[in-house]
Amino acid sequence: MKFKINNGFIYFFGALGGLLFGYDTGVISGAILFIKKDLHLTSWTEGIVVSSILFGCMIGAAFSGALSDRWGRRKVVILAAAVFCIGALGTALAPNTGVLIAFRIILGIAVGSASTLVPMYLSEMAPASIRGALSSLNQLMIMTGILLAYVVNYIFSASEGWRWMLGLALIPALLLLIGMIFLPESPRWLLKQGKDDQARSILNNMRKGAGVEAEIKEIKLANEQANGGLKNLKEKWVRPALIVGIGLAVFQQIIGCNTVLYYAPTTFTNVGLGASAAILGTVGIGIVNVIVTAIAVAIIDKVGRKPLLLIGNAGMSIALFALVFVSKLMGAAGASGWVTVICLAVYILFFSLTWGPVVWVMMSEIFPLSIRGAGMGIGSVANWLANLVVSLTYPKLIELFGINTMFLVYGIMGILAFIFVSAKVSETKGKSLEQIELELKDKPIRKLG
Repeated sequence: MKFKINNGFIYFFGALGGLLFGYDTGVISGAILFIKKDLHLTSWTEGIVVSSILFGCMIGAAFSGALSDRWGRRKVVILAAAVFCIGALGTALAPNTGVLIAFRIILGIAVGSASTLVPMYLSEMAPASIRGALSSLNQLMIMTGILLAYVVNYIFSASEGWRWMLGLALIPALLLLIGMIFLPESPRWLLKQGKDDQARSILNNMRKGAGVEAEIKEIKLANEQANGGLKNLKEKWVRPALIVGIGLAVFQQIIGCNTVLYYAPTTFTNVGLGASAAILGTVGIGIVNVIVTAIAVAIIDKVGRKPLLLIGNAGMSIALFALVFVSKLMGAAGASGWVTVICLAVYILFFSLTWGPVVWVMMSEIFPLSIRGAGMGIGSVANWLANLVVSLTYPKLIELFGINTMFLVYGIMGILAFIFVSAKVSETKGKSLEQIELELKDKPIRKLG
């Protein structure tokens, strides 16, 4: 079977699941202001509505990676796109809180699948020299989806149309479903299945014939040395990859990024801004997200993964500490609301440049091919579990301790993440996936890379 599809088409639709990931996680930040009023939510039920998607995310992340190792990356993405469509319609039409929560969980299954499969698919399709840029295209699409959600939130905020906010996710979900039908399977997965001719055809189309046989030879060499399938997860030589993957996944959440994405309007209303002004503030943050993530796409293969992570930790923690300090000085003054907006914009600038794209890029790189889907699944489950804990507890913790205390805690988590990256994470820039795998197997005691 021959594929004559433009590379840009493959990369765009391959990453479109990231846009849905971003839209469906970001849209709740504005919608919750009106859902809370319409459905009479308490602080706990508000937390459950927001975080219920994360229960589904853990299910999707847990099963989609292993399913993609068995069925192929493309088929599972098509299945996830269908679930996106069901979830978007269900949440928009939900008559009560219970039904809304149920469909948020269904939607989460699709989001969790996308978080595992999109960076893995892009990583396996990309040549080593630009793999970081193409894998981080997923994060650019996530941030674009979040910005789109913020704009939609603002458009419908005057009418309090939260059902439209949630339901419009159906449009990109249908685009993803249709687009993936025409996309090729991952050539690395095909080679693992012994479908050499199909893999060669896809690689020849994507690489224009350059270096294809050498790439196939390298992939086959890694496959020959990676026997045992899921049993490899228990092998000592895989342990460094698991530590790095789980560590990065958890720290990405406990440094507080999604409290900004999910609860930014709530945070801004708490410091004195009106609902429309609060949502407009998130639009500004969304624009920063997209611009800075585009910069990250351009520089990740030049600067490298580890330096970006360290720079990000320093910048995010300083922004949060500055927010706490300035808020203490200004108290409840009206200007403190816009100081909060500025500090959180700086925080998200550093996140979008570093921890946002880099974590998903590295998780798609560090696991051996035979367990890449399962390994990505484990990392994604850890990420969504940490996300769930942070998002579910945030409204109540704000009630108990206040915004300043919470941001101080997230700043301290950033320092701990800096220490973890310094000690455990090594560079993968410029190496093929097979190089990374073979080095991991040859160096079980030393750090990855």
